[in-house]
Amino acid sequence: MNQSALLRPDWTPATIALMILGFMVFWPLGLAMLAYIIFGERLRGFKRDVNQATDGFFASCRRPNGRHRSHFSTGNVAFDDWRKAEIDRIEEERRKLDEMREEFDAYMRELRRAKDQEEFDRFMRDRKNNKRDDNGPVAEFQTP
Repeated sequence: MNQSALLRPDWTPATIALMILGFMVFWPLGLAMLAYIIFGERLRGFKRDVNQATDGFFASCRRPNGRHRSHFSTGNVAFDDWRKAEIDRIEEERRKLDEMREEFDAYMRELRRAKDQEEFDRFMRDRKNNKRDDNGPVAEFQTP
């Protein structure tokens, strides 16, 4: 939290003035300001705890694989059967799309590997050629 803020949860002149003004206008406002001054630093932890609790609650409403439950019955058997068939069809399409994405990712990895190998081979050829050019022709020594 920004400690230079005018209305930080601390005993600053601004918060004291707002608390007094709140008590003069409508006593619950003054009480709320007093609670903010005293417990304001704990609000961040409280908010985090509430967010974790709601995330846990809503996570329990989902299947383990992250998709919504479809076992809720509407009471109409024909509609429930149609909905189950549609959900199964959509899940099959999602599975096919996931497989296609995995295949494409593997293809792109192979392309990158091939490109990297080509660039490395070119670098090594250039390096070898530059070494030969720098050394000039290599004279062979023959013993008589």
